[in-house]
Amino acid sequence: MKYSQKTLVKIAKRENNTKRNYLVVNPLQGKHVPVSPSRALALFSDLADVIRGNYAGEKLLLIGFAETATAIGAQAAIVLGTEYIQTTREVMKGVDYLFFSEEHSHATEQKLVKNNMDGAVGRVDRIVFVEDEVTTGRTILNIISVLQKEYRKDIKFAVASILNGMSEERRMLYEEKSINLHYLVKTDHSRYGEIADTFAGDGAYKKCFTDAGEYRDYIIGNRKYKDCAIGDGRDTNYSDYVQQKVPVVPIAGRMDARRLVHAHAYEAACRKLFEDISAAHPLPVKERILVVGTEEFMFPALFVGAELEKLGNEVKCHSTTRSPIIVSTEEQYPLHARYELRSLYDADRKTFLYDIDAYDQVLVVTDAELSEDEGVHSLIHALAVQNKNITVFRWC
Repeated sequence: MKYSQKTLVKIAKRENNTKRNYLVVNPLQGKHVPVSPSRALALFSDLADVIRGNYAGEKLLLIGFAETATAIGAQAAIVLGTEYIQTTREVMKGVDYLFFSEEHSHATEQKLVKNNMDGAVGRVDRIVFVEDEVTTGRTILNIISVLQKEYRKDIKFAVASILNGMSEERRMLYEEKSINLHYLVKTDHSRYGEIADTFAGDGAYKKCFTDAGEYRDYIIGNRKYKDCAIGDGRDTNYSDYVQQKVPVVPIAGRMDARRLVHAHAYEAACRKLFEDISAAHPLPVKERILVVGTEEFMFPALFVGAELEKLGNEVKCHSTTRSPIIVSTEEQYPLHARYELRSLYDADRKTFLYDIDAYDQVLVVTDAELSEDEGVHSLIHALAVQNKNITVFRWC
């Protein structure tokens, strides 16, 4: 078997979540744990292969769930050659939404852009929801209920997930509703909460704004910041980072998967993004590189990272996230250091990045407007603890 619980499931502890105390962290997904981007995209492609051939002659629409399944859905849609849209928690201008809830999450509200769904529902035969994991399946039933109420059409549905931990009772409920289930690995969640409670939670917690008193300067784009050093007493030699310059490079041609896209057009836009990054920034060869995505904006970062791998670089990729996860020192625990940030999309929102290491270069790939100064500053502040060569690319 290519994949198993051992390779795809690491149990982590959620912070202050009474609905579910554990989180399943997939070390190959490219979200929380830094991973080779080509390995992540191969995993997502393998999920698409599980769907392939089941719906011959049907027009499919794939919907990826924010935040963690946005890249999974995009790559699966590319492999299958379908239309694609992701759910979102962001506020978008000039659109109407379909709202539904994700009950166990720390951020329960999810949205689909209704303007795009109005046309899509009339021309597709089946909607396939793409997730990283499905446990109870309640979130998907919530969105199905919204779609059926809104459109009054006999729409066919299916679900594709990397992990499926549904009980037999929940699986039978889906069968009764004629909702097909596809997945790579079947999981048993019965002990996950118990496992999560065994971890000490004694990892390194680092906030990006402290009163430590030792200052360093950043020039991010055309803005200069003076900020105090973060850390827990183990980070030293801050003088290396004084007057650190971080270029902010705008790249035109953004295609937003929060709106309906054809997956092949989206892939072509991401390839153009990489080509334009190549033209604007000397590409490294045989270096150790980190590519960082931001929250829901995962797939373009993974795509850019995979292209950099083709040049002979050793590349890792992961993204900032809204998920507040406990970090711990146990060797088997998936996350050991947590950096608390401000969101690049909303400075009033906390986000996190985990297990930052030292690299020859760090590329931040985002679609945020970067009007939230505290957001981009806090991310650079965290990355600069161990990295000097950082560039921000804004797809706009």
